[in-house]
Amino acid sequence: MPQTVLYHFLTEVPEAAAIWSALLLLALGLLAVLVARPEREGASEPAPDPAAQEAARRADLRRYADEVAVAAAGAAQTARRRREQWLTAQDEAERAWRAYDEAEGAARRFAMAAALPAPQTPRTPAEYAARERWLHHAAMTAHWRGDLSARQLADVLAHRNGWDPRRHPAEQEIVLARAVRESRRVVWAAAADRERRAWRDAELAAEAARTLSAEAYAATGALRPTPADRATAARTPVPAPSAVPSAAARATATPRPA
Repeated sequence: MPQTVLYHFLTEVPEAAAIWSALLLLALGLLAVLVARPEREGASEPAPDPAAQEAARRADLRRYADEVAVAAAGAAQTARRRREQWLTAQDEAERAWRAYDEAEGAARRFAMAAALPAPQTPRTPAEYAARERWLHHAAMTAHWRGDLSARQLADVLAHRNGWDPRRHPAEQEIVLARAVRESRRVVWAAAADRERRAWRDAELAAEAARTLSAEAYAATGALRPTPADRATAARTPVPAPSAVPSAAARATATPRPA
């Protein structure tokens, strides 16, 4: 029995070793084929065409130049519109300043007249009613001109915030002139602020337009042929004209019968 087991061991182990060796060699061969295949495939790829690459590059440049040109045209239009808005705001600020300066002069004249004594009038209910009517009429007129806001007019009609209908019209006119001056000063300050913001927006739009215009010019210049391109075109052979004469030449060269 031991001899039989030993016999089977000595006869079957070499066979198994041979099978495993064959399988290992087969696996190594397949691995070598897989590793070598990408190299062969990469080597079989055609070389890039320089002319096609140059054509693609110029197509990209042309597309970029078109996009920048459109953006530059839009920026120029925006700059013109912002400049017009600034000029309009500047006119409004100048008009507001002139109105404020006029109100300042009127308030100064009334302040100088305040040094004079107020006219003496009888203090009767009819006189006070007349003073109140004068104040209301003057305040409403100033409101219609835009010199008093609706809130200020309401203060006048309600006789609050310093508005006293019992004062003499000369005194009320001084108070009204000061209120008009303050109202116009507020209007002028707001107009001046709008003018400054419009000027800043116009400057930013003009700078953006100049930048995009320069970029569009540079992009267009990149499409022009370079000296190297012109030299390449000069070295390109021009096909010779055909040796066959044209019909007009043949008719001229053929002698006419006498």
